[in-house]
Amino acid sequence: MSPEQIVEAALFASQTPLTARELARADDALDVRRVREALAALREHYDTDGRAFQVYQLGDGFQILTRPEFVPYLERFDSVPRPPTLSRAALETLAIIAYRQPIGRIEVEEIRGVASTSVLRTLQDWELIEVVGRGEGLGRPLLYGTTPRFLDHFALQSLDDLPAPEDLSVALARVEPEASADDVAPREEPAAD
Repeated sequence: MSPEQIVEAALFASQTPLTARELARADDALDVRRVREALAALREHYDTDGRAFQVYQLGDGFQILTRPEFVPYLERFDSVPRPPTLSRAALETLAIIAYRQPIGRIEVEEIRGVASTSVLRTLQDWELIEVVGRGEGLGRPLLYGTTPRFLDHFALQSLDDLPAPEDLSVALARVEPEASADDVAPREEPAAD
């Protein structure tokens, strides 16, 4: 078996991204350098052949995922797992945290103009954000930041890959404001002054 085949098999079998070091454990003949060479060869092979999938780097890990242009075809199958649908409130809150982390609940609420406790709790439940520390202010408030799962969810290698804030506001404007069963809060109250 070639290093490329071993790496490909490991990536197909894994439901989570694998680092080059983890992939190197698949065979005694593999080391991190050979794994990286195999990953580059797989990427080139998939691109040249026009495959429906590609090797994505997500944070420090690698994963074989369907190319975005094929997702509409897969959505017709009920068995295909879908990531959680994020409401407008969740997207706004997540964007604020992603661009201003570490940030506390009060600052998020000041920016959004509404209470955000339930949205923050839901984003934590989905493991898109986490507590990354405590602020220096009164009561040492919790500070939030994004997680590796956030990077995976949005197919980002790092926070540096986030779109420019002005591009994000255009995308948020396209999100339908309708409530759904997946919405994080039935009704949000204005933030207290």
